[in-house]
Formats: sequence, structure tokens, C-alpha cells
Amino acid sequence: QVQLVESGGGLVQAGGSLRLSCAASGRTLRSYTMAWFRQAPGREREFVAGIFWSNGNTYYADSVKGRFTISRDNAKTFVYVQMNSLKPEDTAVYYCAAGKTLYFHWGISGVDYWGKGTLVTVSS
Repeated sequence: QVQLVESGGGLVQAGGSLRLSCAASGRTLRSYTMAWFRQAPGREREFVAGIFWSNGNTYYADSVKGRFTISRDNAKTFVYVQMNSLKPEDTAVYYCAAGKTLYFHWGISGVDYWGKGTLVTVSS
């Protein structure tokens, strides 16, 4: 069993920055790949960024490359996403996710556990 709790969402102006945190726990946590997804109103949930606990390798959706940075703190089992140069189209509920096969396709089908999400609103 893995538990995920997100924090750090809020309202920010376009061009601003936010850092989201995901507190992860579970006995077998290290066997999971971690990721952030987001879901905007009226749209499907989509992959944002992923990271491996073991070596810190990262992967990003094209829409956020160069603006978002995913990282992890092995000691504290936190996963972060630093979001810079935010745009109104980044407005969404952001979810932390864990999955053993998540890295196959970085899609929803690979997610075993979800957090409850945190809302990010970017005003223009």
C-alpha cells in the first residue's frame, strides 16, 4: 500500500512560480515510479512529469519541458515539481501518482496509486 498526499497548490499570476510537494509513504515505495499528472476542467487527466526513485532520471510532457522540474528527496520520501513561467493553460488539479509499470508509457493505465490532488490556478 502506498499513500500520497499533495500540497502547495494555489493561485498565481501568469509568469509566476509554484512548487508542489507529494509526501509519499509505504513499505514498498522504492519499487514504484513516481509522477505528476494534471486534469483541467473538461479535459482528460494527462501526464506532466515522472521520476525514478533509484537514479533520479526524469521525463516530461512536451507542454512543460523547460518550465517544470520534477525532483525527489530520498531521505524524506517526497516528490516535488517546481513549476516556473506558469501559463493560464497550466490551470488544473495536479495529482501525485505511483505505479510499478508507470514508466512503460507514462500513462494513466500505469498508475497504481493516486493522491487526492491539489488545485493550481494561473490567472492571466
